[in-house]
Amino acid sequence: MSFPSDIKQAMRQCILKLLWPKDDIVRFFESNSCTKADIRALGDYKALARAGIVDAMFTHLASRSDSGLGQFRAILQSLISWQHFDDYYFVKLAKLDRQEAERAINHLKQLQEIRDHRIHEQRKEQERRENEDRTATTFLAHLKAQFIALLQGSLTGSKRGYALEGILHELGRLSALEVTEGFRVNGEQIDGAIKFDGEHYLIEAKWQDKAAANEPVYQLATKIGGKMYGRGLFISIHGFSDHVVTSLTAGKALKTNFLSMGAISSSSWRAC
Repeated sequence: MSFPSDIKQAMRQCILKLLWPKDDIVRFFESNSCTKADIRALGDYKALARAGIVDAMFTHLASRSDSGLGQFRAILQSLISWQHFDDYYFVKLAKLDRQEAERAINHLKQLQEIRDHRIHEQRKEQERRENEDRTATTFLAHLKAQFIALLQGSLTGSKRGYALEGILHELGRLSALEVTEGFRVNGEQIDGAIKFDGEHYLIEAKWQDKAAANEPVYQLATKIGGKMYGRGLFISIHGFSDHVVTSLTAGKALKTNFLSMGAISSSSWRAC
């Protein structure tokens, strides 16, 4: 992790507009977490220009194994809270300009505020995603428990079928799919529909005490053929009778996916 380059550049400008003597620049680094080894890395700093001293120190700090983060942070905090403007250099010698120095400090503060806001928003977004993940995990466990209860006979008949539809609808929403509840159109019952990858799929879910036979599968295929959807998903808890799929698709283009949920156990729930 490296310190932001735009903030380092703004800090450089602040130092040069606040401090004139080379010794003062070096003492500034010493008072803001730079070690004796850091100072020695400058070599004969008096032979360097003022800007050269700052550049040499920043380059050295960035090359450290810790990227000089502690030192850069200390320097940043010192500069954004700066209050001392030495009259000797700002007024008497006029080597430095207070308005320019204050503008440089304000610019640094603005960059820091922008960075802090960006970090704050990133953390909020991360927390939101983590909360969503926890909620999704909890809700998936709840749906799983409902499904297992149905398998164990908590409901029977049409109530069991409606409960299955509800579970499938909630799974669709949990997967960020566009889900349509069951409805009737022109006398036909549609258990629901989903939109995935730009395509609409009619849903037919069957919970019968035996494998799905040809008739209900043919009915869904007929519904699909007469709708703009053009695709369908047939879900059968107890699978399909022999030759249902092959007889339906013989000589035809298949637009219906078949899913048997009879073999689904609690350990494989996540896969569905």
